[in-house]
Amino acid sequence: MNIAYITEFDVKAVDKSTWRKSQLGHWGRCYYIAKTLEDKFTNIQYIGPLAKKNALLPKLKLPLYSEVFKQTYHAWADPIFNKDYASQIEKKISYFKSDIVFSPDINFLAYLNCKHPIVLWVDTLYAGLIDYYADFSNLCRETKQHLTTMDKLALDKCTLLIFSSEWTAKTAIEKYQIDPSKIKIVPFGANIECERTIDDINIIVKARPENLCKLLFIGVDWFRKGGNVALEVAKELNRSGINTELTIVGCQAIASEPLPSFVKSLGFIDKSNKEGADKLSKLLVESHFFILPSRAECYGHVFCEANSFGVPCLATDVGGIPSIIRDDLNGKAFSIKANISDYSNYIADLMNNYREYEKLAISSFNEYQTRLNWSVAGQTVKNLLRELI
Repeated sequence: MNIAYITEFDVKAVDKSTWRKSQLGHWGRCYYIAKTLEDKFTNIQYIGPLAKKNALLPKLKLPLYSEVFKQTYHAWADPIFNKDYASQIEKKISYFKSDIVFSPDINFLAYLNCKHPIVLWVDTLYAGLIDYYADFSNLCRETKQHLTTMDKLALDKCTLLIFSSEWTAKTAIEKYQIDPSKIKIVPFGANIECERTIDDINIIVKARPENLCKLLFIGVDWFRKGGNVALEVAKELNRSGINTELTIVGCQAIASEPLPSFVKSLGFIDKSNKEGADKLSKLLVESHFFILPSRAECYGHVFCEANSFGVPCLATDVGGIPSIIRDDLNGKAFSIKANISDYSNYIADLMNNYREYEKLAISSFNEYQTRLNWSVAGQTVKNLLRELI
């Protein structure tokens, strides 16, 4: 099976130093998708990098919308760019003998014309982002139209739509009336290498202290990721007599007063290099809970990564998170309207009944092993692709 795999950048040789922190997760996903699909029966034909067209008009519109109309305009969503990408892709595909065209990006499929079955694997549609993420709020009418048109064109062109969550599938069906029969739900895996066994996890969990609850928060956006909630939960636990430590990674805490002594703020840690990966691994090994009470979240590879260390996840039931976190199996997804006490009471009950905590930690690793890793995801997707040819 030959798969023409479309990304804007070179998956195997990208200069990540030029990327924003928030983009690294996307690169990791694209890399692991390609890696997990490629085996002795599957050949990946990389259609990337792609050159971005130099178009003047969309660039001129940017200051007009931002300064005059006080609205957000995304130049990259203009069809002039995505039609050019499609032209480049069509030319590159013509050099290969492909069975399937596959992409983890909507943009490159919207205006693509080819005879092959087209497959999309994503965690969100643009319709799911509009007025949900800050970058997609207060959009001008033109950008909204460009985004929803891209969605609709790409979804209609695809033979198979693979989504990482029920939330995205629901958006496709309700917003664009997509036939549910061509939609499959396959969660993404953890964007890390993991050779840990259940014996390793048993040792890791037993080494965690019973008299100190260690919470870990990892996120580059303090507000959207619910950092203030995590901080208040740590405060409440300490007030209630549960000795608690909160470690913050990825951003600086935003608070109206100095951080308490039980909070450690480590800033951004780059896991794409060995030093950063080792540091994050050590933090996850030592932590009792990973806490990320996001206000908006399309998916969240970091939950899968935490589970790979036997760390239960505490989050919200928004976006794609409920497709990852199963209550009392690998953590708990609280209502977005939950009180701080809902979090703190849940944690306190487990810390006060520590054998129950240990069971949850082991169960969290089992969820990673059985459904939240790239090996399982890749095999599931490969089986789906083989049905198309």
